[in-house]
Amino acid sequence: MALPAAESTINAMPLPLANLPAQRVRRRFIGADTHGSHAIDAPAAIRLWHLASLDAPTVAVVWTLSLARAADVRLPAWVPVLLALGVWSVYIGDRLLDARSAMSRCNLASLRERHFFHWRHRRTLLPAALAAACVCAALVFTQMPIAFRERNSALAAAALAYFSGVHLPRRPRRFSPLVSKELLVGVLFAAGCALPTLTRVSPGNLCSTAAVSLVFAALAWLNCHSIDRWESAPHAHIAPKAFVLTAAAVIAACTLAVARPRAAELLVAAALSAMLLALLDRGRARLTPLALRAAADVVLLTPLALLLR
Repeated sequence: MALPAAESTINAMPLPLANLPAQRVRRRFIGADTHGSHAIDAPAAIRLWHLASLDAPTVAVVWTLSLARAADVRLPAWVPVLLALGVWSVYIGDRLLDARSAMSRCNLASLRERHFFHWRHRRTLLPAALAAACVCAALVFTQMPIAFRERNSALAAAALAYFSGVHLPRRPRRFSPLVSKELLVGVLFAAGCALPTLTRVSPGNLCSTAAVSLVFAALAWLNCHSIDRWESAPHAHIAPKAFVLTAAAVIAACTLAVARPRAAELLVAAALSAMLLALLDRGRARLTPLALRAAADVVLLTPLALLLR
């Protein structure tokens, strides 16, 4: 089989990829450098935050708490813990499976720095992910009310179906232009963040919370779509789509400004995130691929300013 040879290529590297300059990694595994020798790299802490899959749990917790704040809902302390550990374990599993699949096909060019990092540190990350999943299961069965457990089961089933469809060996997977992989990921991610609030919100706040959740789903899709375009179609641009989402979020914020000011504030934060994604798209030639990928998640943390007020 080809897997041992590909694995030895990764394991032969003397240093973890978190410590290697992004330019060297890109030349060795992804191809020629298209960003120039003066591209800006991310700070070490941001690189590690991204490479260790801590970015998605951070975004999930910030948006979950922000949606609850906008809807005047007080979430139990175990909810963000469950969400953070669950998202982290899923992302680790996803990246390890991606790395193993690519190595089995000797297709290292399809991998990115985050995949190499996970594979090199799999003996640490995999047990950590399994432990996180066990904590999540314990929280579900000891803290989550039965009624909420039943409501969340549909989302868990949808996530499991998506995960299985992507990673189980079968015929090549194809997504239609209307139902792309990025759209499914964005919707599932946003649903997981919004569900704790939607199941507890008062009827008077339900419509505004649903509206903000839909905008966040569109923002999560835009984030995934941007990363996919930047990595697979270097000359494609997502700025026009980002401007459309920005305009939609601003219009929705103006509509809710008087009746639901907190929801309007969160919509403005979403509009700012979309605009920042557009700016990243315009200036991506100045950033290394790793810095660009990490920045795409950093700009989703705009609601943190509302939580820290």
